[in-house]
Amino acid sequence: MEQKLREYAKLLIEVGLSVRKGQTLVIACPVECAYFARMCASAAYDAGAREVVMNWKDDDLSREKYLRASDEVFDTVPEWQKHFYNDYAVSDMAYLAISATDPETLKGVDPDRMTRAQRASAAAIDVFQRQQMQNGFPWCIASIPIPSWAKKVFPELSGDDAMAKLWDAIFQTVRISGDGKAVERWQEHLATLEKRKDVLNQLHFKSLHYSNSLGTDLTIELPETHLWSTGGSVSTKGQPFIANMPTEEIFTAPLKTGINGVVYAAMPLVDNGNIIDGFHFVMKDGKIMEAHAEKGEEFLKAAISVDEGASYFGEVALVPYDSPISNQKILFYNTLFDENASCHIAFGEAYPECIENGAQMEREELQEKGLNYSITHVDFMVGTADLSIVGTTHDGREVPVFVNGNFAI
Repeated sequence: MEQKLREYAKLLIEVGLSVRKGQTLVIACPVECAYFARMCASAAYDAGAREVVMNWKDDDLSREKYLRASDEVFDTVPEWQKHFYNDYAVSDMAYLAISATDPETLKGVDPDRMTRAQRASAAAIDVFQRQQMQNGFPWCIASIPIPSWAKKVFPELSGDDAMAKLWDAIFQTVRISGDGKAVERWQEHLATLEKRKDVLNQLHFKSLHYSNSLGTDLTIELPETHLWSTGGSVSTKGQPFIANMPTEEIFTAPLKTGINGVVYAAMPLVDNGNIIDGFHFVMKDGKIMEAHAEKGEEFLKAAISVDEGASYFGEVALVPYDSPISNQKILFYNTLFDENASCHIAFGEAYPECIENGAQMEREELQEKGLNYSITHVDFMVGTADLSIVGTTHDGREVPVFVNGNFAI
């Protein structure tokens, strides 16, 4: 186990972020995961990091705050927090977020408090968020188990057994087997994604049509100058990184006003510490006109109401149903993993890299090109075993992209 943990930490630092000599690493981490954050810090110093800076998080204290803090707290952000994020964002830094949380940590919290806090935070750390979306610095989101999350995923097991099984599942998703060859396996995996991305870019679709037995019947137009991307990115300073580990996706941005039809979620969504399940959207000219859910509808409606752009889509991502994560048949209750087991769509902001020269464009230029802007970006899963996606080229040719949940190209 010790060997696998150190291999994982090394993988995140050397492949996930490609930390350079003299660079500062900022790590956001739950307090329960401190032992692993220390391993990542050690690996970063081995790679020549100038300094490792910690930003600790705590589920229990977050819940206490949302339930019991004074109401005005949720409309403000402390000055020190603004400076922490924004100042580091424009420095020579790499950013590692260790994502591990109880999927229902904020169950029962007033959705209005969460929405207001999200708006306040977005306004306060806008510099950080813009730099992140435009790949101004290398960033990586990864995860390790915590007991409350493991028990949600494997409720039939004891606490220790649930933790062990979730560890095994995560190691499998990030291609760690303890033989020290994870870096080579990742290089091979990224090369495969790049080849498929190139095919999609050559086809240069005008639109994609999604359908399956859940009831999805959705047409998504793509911007004229859209580009497909993969999990392997490059910062504006030329530093390679992998934003999500694991990653199985190839993604692009939809045309903001070019989406029509209905789309059904294929898995539950965990958002802001609440589970939303059995939901679907009705779309017209890109806007979510109706949102319905069997569970957590109030949280779904709050999520798509944080600003105007939250009710439009910002990403479409292709993930084969037959993939290392999906084949485990585990509902992780964590978007980092579940989105890489299924084709997914995101409501909220689009990634600038998904359009030609997007990384060099200002926000207004990106919007003129048809990309959505929002303070939020929430992925929800739509892939099923019978998902069909048909692409239409600019000359009217129809090309099967997905047949029975898997790539046909």
